[in-house]
Amino acid sequence: MMHRPLRTSIALAATAAVGALLLTACGSGGTDSSDAKGASGRLGVVASFYPMQYLAEQIGGDQVKVTDLTPAGTEPHDLELTAKQVGTVQKADVVLHLKGLQPTVDKAVAQSHSKHVVDAAAISPLVDHHLDEGTEETDSAGHTHEHPGPSGDPHLWLDPTRYAAVAQGVGAELAKADPAHAATYQRNTEELVGRLGALDQSFRSGLQSCTDTSFVTSHAAFGYLADHYGLHQIAINGVDPESEPTPARMAQIQQAAKANGVTTIFFETLVSPKLADSVAKDLNLRTAVLDPLEGVKKGSGDDYFSIMQQNLTSLRSALGCAS
Repeated sequence: MMHRPLRTSIALAATAAVGALLLTACGSGGTDSSDAKGASGRLGVVASFYPMQYLAEQIGGDQVKVTDLTPAGTEPHDLELTAKQVGTVQKADVVLHLKGLQPTVDKAVAQSHSKHVVDAAAISPLVDHHLDEGTEETDSAGHTHEHPGPSGDPHLWLDPTRYAAVAQGVGAELAKADPAHAATYQRNTEELVGRLGALDQSFRSGLQSCTDTSFVTSHAAFGYLADHYGLHQIAINGVDPESEPTPARMAQIQQAAKANGVTTIFFETLVSPKLADSVAKDLNLRTAVLDPLEGVKKGSGDDYFSIMQQNLTSLRSALGCAS
């Protein structure tokens, strides 16, 4: 990823000359030439978290070396970059991120030398997905306040059509950074967009004959998915999964669940299921996983498509969809 200085031997003039030539060939990150590659000979791509990492790997293939800043199993909202990671961002050939989701990444990107930066939110503008108007929430400091709803829901990748638009932007930027392999990036992008289109159709057909349309989640990650497929998300927490709902909010959730015939309370893989378990126990409902795909557990063998299919199966079961 980073362009490390070539260590040459003072005693060997020929080696020094070769080193100088190689350093010139590598150049600095962010040029508009296919020669702007790391020591591995591949384009150095930094991705801020899993959804961007997945696009880079699927579109870049063997031509890129991808570094994900968010370790597997880590909640991306909580990421704090190390000094080494900041340096990696600053020297990358291409940087992929979603502005507003991870402030520490945004700061490093602003200081980056790369001319090739993809902001997913600039390609697919974010939408506000509000909780109930007038809802009170408690912040991390324990202060209760009126919270009209999150501004700029970042979870756009849960709508396959929005994710496809971001994929096209990533493919175009990789081609600019490495024009010698532009045809490869275009071909891989088209294949990925086609798969996302098929996934979209699977969700459309799978959710069109359901008894219910409302579902309860531990935090408001599924607004884009709900909007796109005509569903109603009832979120215990807002976009920030670490916020704590007040007793008044919990009462609202229980009332909404009863009124909408909810059968299942969904929790997710990277956040404690305690809240979902509590609501489910109070209402005598079952719990299940609905994965917001902010990250994938290391060694799970899953990827974006397999987890989205699992989400579809979970939704169909909870919403009473016909076979």
